[in-house]
Amino acid sequence: MSEVVKKNVPKANKKKNQDLENYFANTIIPQLFIDGNLILKKFTPPAMKQFSLTDEDINRDIRDVKDNFRFPTLIENINEVIETGEILEKEVQTTDEKWFQMNILPYTVFKENRTNGVIITFVDITKRIKTIGELEKLNSEYNTLLDALSHDIRQPLSAIVLLSDALLNAYHKQNTPQFIKYIDTLKSSSNAMRELVKDFIAESEEQPELEGEPIRVNIENIAQDVIISLKSEIFNKGITISTDFQTSEIIFSRNNLRSILYNLLRNSIKYKKADKPLKIQLSTVRNDDHVLLQVKDNGIGIAEEHQEAIFKRSTRVSHKIEGTGMGLYIIKRIMENNGGSIEVESQLGKGSTFSVYFPV
Repeated sequence: MSEVVKKNVPKANKKKNQDLENYFANTIIPQLFIDGNLILKKFTPPAMKQFSLTDEDINRDIRDVKDNFRFPTLIENINEVIETGEILEKEVQTTDEKWFQMNILPYTVFKENRTNGVIITFVDITKRIKTIGELEKLNSEYNTLLDALSHDIRQPLSAIVLLSDALLNAYHKQNTPQFIKYIDTLKSSSNAMRELVKDFIAESEEQPELEGEPIRVNIENIAQDVIISLKSEIFNKGITISTDFQTSEIIFSRNNLRSILYNLLRNSIKYKKADKPLKIQLSTVRNDDHVLLQVKDNGIGIAEEHQEAIFKRSTRVSHKIEGTGMGLYIIKRIMENNGGSIEVESQLGKGSTFSVYFPV
């Protein structure tokens, strides 16, 4: 029996190899097979098309073809899976602006109980990311509507109440009961409407933020996307943005991270000096217990007496500049809900530096 088994082993292995070849040749999913020495051994036709690979790339070190991929931490992620033997999942964006769910699976040699490479699978999630973007836009418009109710509408309602008091006092001596009755009705209605708005806002504040599931996200990639969304304004105003990302990855909600970056960059642009070109610096660094994101500009700055108030709801340092006063409030709330924080250092006339601390 042992001799028969030995004779059948090569045939079994040959069949397995044929099955593997057929799978790689016919799958519609981009996949890479990289061995334990980081040599690219095999890839599917969709991977060849997506990442501009050729047959000459077979048996090349993956580090020699890493420029075909947009995300900078590919080698680091592969080494992590080889060392730990655990599956790694993350969302990445390629050079043609497509989004993929990337899964890196360890290729295990069971007889030797070791990982001898990885299989990387890419699933196209571009449509899902675009849908999330639209939902984020709707969420932003919802917050803006709430701010309008709490700030812009509440002010004229208060003015109506004050006007009613003034009219009531002015005509009280004339002893005109009917006129006083109308003023009382106006005042009562105004107070009722103001309380209705107050209740509506209070109820909305008790509801949690639309957090989104924390996942492994790349700050650099999302920052690039936000910069692209502001590209027209950046170009027209001659704004310079420089970056220094010493670390890129955190575990955080993609939507919330995009909202944080968008609001900080938008604030820098809004509060630029009229007579001086705006320069914005984006940087990250990793410490023991947090990743620090900083957004520094040379704009008009913030007076010391306003630096605490800017993180409160509906606070606007200057009413001459368009805005709702919600951006920094939303960032502070997001960070506190996720165990992080935000701080500001600023001098009037010398610019501002916002520091966001993401827990590791």
